[in-house]
Amino acid sequence: MIKLVIIDFDDTISLTEEAFFGIENHIAKEMGFIPMTRAAHQKNWGVPIKKAIVERIPGINPNLFLENLGEALPGFVALGKVDAISNENIGTLETLKKCGKHLAILTSRTIKEAKHLLDQDHHINKWVEKIYHADNLNYLKPDPRAFSQCLVDFKVGAQEAVYIGDSVSDGVSAKGAGIHFIASLESGLRTKKDFKSVQVDFFANTFPEIIDYIDKH
Repeated sequence: MIKLVIIDFDDTISLTEEAFFGIENHIAKEMGFIPMTRAAHQKNWGVPIKKAIVERIPGINPNLFLENLGEALPGFVALGKVDAISNENIGTLETLKKCGKHLAILTSRTIKEAKHLLDQDHHINKWVEKIYHADNLNYLKPDPRAFSQCLVDFKVGAQEAVYIGDSVSDGVSAKGAGIHFIASLESGLRTKKDFKSVQVDFFANTFPEIIDYIDKH
């Protein structure tokens, strides 16, 4: 039986690619670089930003970019321009908690990108018990060991956990760790065909659909 539900953040519980495309270009422009195209942003979306940004904007200093992103992000969040979570998705978290499931977020974001989510006053923390990010994990996706600490913390076996993510690398790491994997297609950035190289236990067209699979396992 699934006891632990681990959730990716970007384009899984929150649709963020389009918003971050605008934010990253805003910062790049302030740093004196030519904005990237949407295709360039989507090409490696899901890759940790420090690695992804040098491919999206050649020549940019990734450390300085991350510093600027960390400073700018709270303002965009306050304006409601990024990281919004729909009422339907919040309702899904509430349903899972009522069913006795443990909930965690596991993302490749750095602490600078996730700092506002870690604030105890953020509404997501009413349901999510722990948030794992690049700065409190020893390994990052697609390394299957990215889930090791999470399984230990919640004292569950691999087959008692499920990961919901939107990328092939999410599936590679989850199945490599021996846990269930649900592929989220809600963002429209990927289709079932994109996951042909990895075992997917269930495809969810919207986040609330994950309950269909979890209830049966």
